[in-house]
Amino acid sequence: MLSYYLLLGISYAFAAGIQPGPLQTYFISQTLKNGWKKTLPATLAPLISDIPIAILTLFILKSVPENFTFFLRLAGGLFLLYLAYKAFKSWNKYDLNQETSELSGKQTLYGAIVVNLLNPNPYLGWSLIMGPLLLEGWKIAPLNGITLIFGFYLTLIFTMAGTIILFDFARRLGPKIIKILLGLSALVLFLFGIYQIWLGVEFLTQFMVKH
Repeated sequence: MLSYYLLLGISYAFAAGIQPGPLQTYFISQTLKNGWKKTLPATLAPLISDIPIAILTLFILKSVPENFTFFLRLAGGLFLLYLAYKAFKSWNKYDLNQETSELSGKQTLYGAIVVNLLNPNPYLGWSLIMGPLLLEGWKIAPLNGITLIFGFYLTLIFTMAGTIILFDFARRLGPKIIKILLGLSALVLFLFGIYQIWLGVEFLTQFMVKH
């Protein structure tokens, strides 16, 4: 069971870390301007900025009825399918010769925290994906929830660090590799989305049988 929640955390974190977004764009632009050594500490930003997001989300989720899990699963699955579609479009339209525009702002961990707090993805991810999974795993055994969080953030940090190092040391190979990873993340998101929807339908079926 531990490996199950670890795999869920790793899979979702990899897909989230590869997805183009405000935080990833910030990392890339700062790497191109200042190098990987000054940018790498900023990968810890999600660990700090996600704390208030996670607390707020879990507080809300614990107060909703049990059968609301179905709607969360369904919404989470559809959200993941939407992200998969966006990733596929990004992969399909990705220009290997495109240049990344520079962003204004300080190259610091603080800057990355602000960017992530203003990014809607962590709020959606915690309310639709991570929150329900954490509560589900914790209800079975607290270690399951801890394993999920550990796998998620460890993978997320390493994925973002890999992006930073990639753009610093392999700028010519970087766009080609990023396009491959975009395609892979689209596939992971699609499979994870279908799996979430399937879990929601299974939960609803069991709930109806019990009641």
